[in-house]
Amino acid sequence: MAIVILAVAGGTGGVGTSTVAFALADRLDAVCVDGDLAMADLPESRGPDFHDVLAGRADPIEAIDESGPVALLACGRTLAGAAACDLASVADTVRAVESEYDRVVVDCPSGLGETVGALLAAADATVLVTRATDGALAGADRVRRLARGLDTGLAAVAVTRSTDTAAARDCFGAPAVGVPESEAVRGATRHGLPVTTYAPDSPAATAVTELASVVRRANV
Repeated sequence: MAIVILAVAGGTGGVGTSTVAFALADRLDAVCVDGDLAMADLPESRGPDFHDVLAGRADPIEAIDESGPVALLACGRTLAGAAACDLASVADTVRAVESEYDRVVVDCPSGLGETVGALLAAADATVLVTRATDGALAGADRVRRLARGLDTGLAAVAVTRSTDTAAARDCFGAPAVGVPESEAVRGATRHGLPVTTYAPDSPAATAVTELASVVRRANV
């Protein structure tokens, strides 16, 4: 089955989920949706955002910002905006974006909250993002089990700040790609760009390019 809506999710915060999602969207020529309703980490929008869409104040297509290297449905930063969101609209919103743009990468919040479940349920497949530590792998496995219960397959695993993917491959039985820590990732974040645009020849960008190839070949 072709993957047209890809959820990028991690079990714990600080593992680089947003970094991977933003760069994957660049490499897959997809719209990136910032689905972290409470703690958005991708660049902000000057116009309507995901909060506005889920509150019924804006059309999802009109809210997409195409001014950067990656078309982005950004998310608001206020708690009031997050509280006004109707999670029942998540799936329809993401599918409307896919219908217009063909491919969507969703940056999910960490953990197992209701928002994560709604985003995973709307997706065709998941990329798990984890560190190589026992705690991060355990958190990612909980997300994997949630996705499996929602019939959302596992396309690949991204192991950040490391090139050692053996533990992730053993844990998840899926292709794993190491995304090494680098100054390029920090620079890309500061400039609000995907690392694949900011430093396309960096080891991190090369790793995400490999990850995108794995996703394209996935049959989930």
